[in-house]
Amino acid sequence: MLKTSPSSQLPLPFSPTSIEKKLAKIPLPLAGILQRALEGNVPNEDEIEALFHAQGTEVDALLHTADLVREARCGNTATFVITRNINFTNVCHMGCQFCNFGVNKNAENAEFLNTEKVAERAQEAQGRGATEVCIQGGLHPDMPASYYGELLDTVTAQVPGIHIHAFSPFEIWYGARKGRTAYRDFLADLKARGLASMPGTAAEILDTQVRRQLTKNKLSTENWVEIIETAHSLNIPTTSTIMYGHIDGPKHWAAHLTLLRDIQGRTGGFTEFVPLGFIHADSPLYTQNPDKVRTGPTRDEHFKMHAIARIALQGYIDNIQASWVKMGPDMASQVLRAGANDLGGTLMNESISRAAGARHGQEIVPRDMVNFIQHAGLQAAQRNTLYQQLAHYGRTSKPEPQLSLIDYQRSVQVSAAYSSPQSIPVKVSA
Repeated sequence: MLKTSPSSQLPLPFSPTSIEKKLAKIPLPLAGILQRALEGNVPNEDEIEALFHAQGTEVDALLHTADLVREARCGNTATFVITRNINFTNVCHMGCQFCNFGVNKNAENAEFLNTEKVAERAQEAQGRGATEVCIQGGLHPDMPASYYGELLDTVTAQVPGIHIHAFSPFEIWYGARKGRTAYRDFLADLKARGLASMPGTAAEILDTQVRRQLTKNKLSTENWVEIIETAHSLNIPTTSTIMYGHIDGPKHWAAHLTLLRDIQGRTGGFTEFVPLGFIHADSPLYTQNPDKVRTGPTRDEHFKMHAIARIALQGYIDNIQASWVKMGPDMASQVLRAGANDLGGTLMNESISRAAGARHGQEIVPRDMVNFIQHAGLQAAQRNTLYQQLAHYGRTSKPEPQLSLIDYQRSVQVSAAYSSPQSIPVKVSA
């Protein structure tokens, strides 16, 4: 059972000693990096890697520094967005080793939603206060290249006003390839049909050797960067991500953060940075190589990743998100005091992390989000996709109570609403 109402304010992840005293007690090189961070200066790649190797009292100083930088850059308000994740197909033939979401097209549980069903779910989300739908899916081998644009047409026609946050760089790579068109032309068409922003997922670790083991380098680092920068050049903002805690390490993390910072310096198109811890339980990467693959990040690494991202990306990407789906709400809330300033989305549905063995639920309602932010000692606010605040709850106010989507559906017995066709026949192979 997901605990969504902490009984008291969560403890800080660092000690109450002043930051000046902490810096005086740790090795001078590390103290210098943190002192410069407090002055608004970002570390270089080697210094970022050094921060990941921090231990003991050094970590205490690191997390405290990140909290102070977060306050300087973002104030004492943390945010969340009301969104719904819609995974339109769980069929994928790419075989990424870290993912247990994709199934064969002939699998008994294979699903491919028609565009009307996706729009129906978007409309249902808007009725529950969602300002955004996040639409992604597997790379179905028989999916026509036209599906992505037709999906946008249907959702924008049926649910005007909702922000469509959709299609990872891997999906853009796939759609452009199937349609035999350039990334720029494909993205420009999607934007004209309603694509408002993109998730910067499929980044995993932007290192060729690691990617060869994770995805056989099907979407290379160069492809990912090109698609992201093309989207930014068309004024399609994206998030940025990292997936850590598998066959990677500090050197890869430092290079990844540095690359994201360089991209942001060129384009300014990233809205946020979202660290995503590897969920090992049912992932083939782990189950087939248990002696070579880690079981996800440690608690210490979760805190370090968010803290170091805050320090390394300050002034470039100032929104750092803590994923409650990956870490659980309690840890995500504590990470708000170690550099993060956002708890992400209420979701309503989330299939990918659960397929890989995540233990945390599909939905936290707005009141829960506010509770977790306030119990971290911060003011809570609802935002939209682009980080414009829509409602401010301060340290004590609450949104109206709301049932989870599943409980709501049960309470009003709306199962008949799902009697429309669930799948579309796929006959075109481009």
